[in-house]
Amino acid sequence: MSKEVKKSKLFSFRYFFHDVMRIFGAPGLLFYRPKKIYLTPNAKKHIKGGALIISNHVSVNDPMYIMIALWYRRHHFIAMRELFDHSKFTKWLFTNCFLCIPIDRDNFSIMTFKEIVAHLQAGEAVTMFPEGHVNAEEKGTNSFKSGMVVMALRSGCPIVPIYLKRRKHWYSRIVLGVGEPINVKDFCEGTPNINDVNKATAYLQEQEAKLAELVGE
Repeated sequence: MSKEVKKSKLFSFRYFFHDVMRIFGAPGLLFYRPKKIYLTPNAKKHIKGGALIISNHVSVNDPMYIMIALWYRRHHFIAMRELFDHSKFTKWLFTNCFLCIPIDRDNFSIMTFKEIVAHLQAGEAVTMFPEGHVNAEEKGTNSFKSGMVVMALRSGCPIVPIYLKRRKHWYSRIVLGVGEPINVKDFCEGTPNINDVNKATAYLQEQEAKLAELVGE
């Protein structure tokens, strides 16, 4: 069974620092002027309930850009465990302000998997970068890791693909393409197997390619 996570309320002390950061970061909406381009009319709907949001990874600032662009949702970000080891303040910042869930890329644990699934089942948004690392040099995306599909299948939540366009200057606006929620169970006939997972992963990669073209990359 998945680790239990209580559903978050509009006002929750558990997310106090995260919410404070969102409030004080609101001027970023004016500075970065996020522009969302939608792949389909259905993609224009606000992301509600449990959802696994996936994105390409073009810079270390991507979590901040996503929080600004999708300001109406709280986000739990999946982040490398190494980021938590720099200092106690860094660990506190990533844990309490960015709500990061640390993962060990070389030894992904079942407890981490259960924690992610529990957040999704509690109706929260979890954001991850399935490339696994920053891809700052090349356009498009590198191969996606299939773990995202397994998480979505276990939680019963959709995957929402987005694509961040690379910013040419520090003052450039945030531009992102947004796809519609994808139910990965639609790729399964009966009990999910590895072929179903790979098929869904390939489809999500195709959607990212479409979003990249949509935003002009």
